[in-house]
Amino acid sequence: MTPIPPRTRQDGNAHGTGLTARDAMHALSPQVDDHMTVDVALSVLIGARVPHLLLQDEDGRCAGLVTRAQLAAHRGGSWYSERTRLRDIPYDRGPFTSSVAVLGEAVATMRARALDVSPVTDEHGYALGVLALPR
Repeated sequence: MTPIPPRTRQDGNAHGTGLTARDAMHALSPQVDDHMTVDVALSVLIGARVPHLLLQDEDGRCAGLVTRAQLAAHRGGSWYSERTRLRDIPYDRGPFTSSVAVLGEAVATMRARALDVSPVTDEHGYALGVLALPR
């Protein structure tokens, strides 16, 4: 993967800010494989003291995002077993926010989908960070 040089100037866009999702994203959250069990993922999430985990598929591409609330809800269900894998539970599987998306449009899309946080991915589907709506 080729490193992307820092931006030296910002281009204008329809909203006049010139900002993209990449400009506003937060550092990459912990990533785990989607074949990990719910119990282990919950332990990782608690140990890392983060509100969510990014999931990656067998190729290392972003597969989704899970929150502590989602994991806890599945752990308490009657269908749950210790072998339940992350890929077997419902979570947001995309589409994800493109790193070059205009920030205003990315935020509007997240609000329309009722998302508080969205993975920001590059053109190949690899997670670069997360975009979170202000609280």
